[in-house]
Amino acid sequence: MSHAEGKQPGRFVTFEGIDGAGKSSHIATAAAFVRRHGKTVVCTREPGGTRLGEKLRELLLHEAMHLETEALLMFAARREHLEQVIEPALARGEWVICDRFSDATYAYQSGGRGLDQSKFLQLEQWVHGHLQPHLTLLFDLPSAVARRRIAAQERSLDRFEREQADFHERVRKAYLERAAAAAQRIRVIDADQAPDIIENLIKKAVVDYCL
Repeated sequence: MSHAEGKQPGRFVTFEGIDGAGKSSHIATAAAFVRRHGKTVVCTREPGGTRLGEKLRELLLHEAMHLETEALLMFAARREHLEQVIEPALARGEWVICDRFSDATYAYQSGGRGLDQSKFLQLEQWVHGHLQPHLTLLFDLPSAVARRRIAAQERSLDRFEREQADFHERVRKAYLERAAAAAQRIRVIDADQAPDIIENLIKKAVVDYCL
């Protein structure tokens, strides 16, 4: 048996939530926890993750566009990401921890912007009908709390972060709808808790679902 054949299958874990929910700050902690279990971890993000994806990210975050253009560019970046980063890492038996994936497109473009869900589902099936994350951690937070967190950061905001409160409330609602429809995959975490409590919930979810 070759070294490659002896590897255990990789795991695909995604972090989701509205802007300001704090998910990104916990990715490094999760990656370190998985590495302590002897796994190789690739940390990446969407939109982005590849040279082309990062260029598309700049457009998506800062240029106004039609909502269908927005959705198509999200999935174009995702196709490259899958081809160049996610699927090769999984094939090598590595773990991929990704900051956002298609649940974000469902929440932001369908929930927030109003993209027809049938169009989203067609794109999802076309681009990665063969693959869904093994585990998704959804950091849930009232939009008002998230807005206060973002305001306290004193940095320039992208065009999604600058959206009005009702947009972020629609995004949150769509995320929770998606979680209810995929309860075996998506673990909802109350993000309005102390960081150490959230960290323990992340570790427990990773152990329960993937280790």
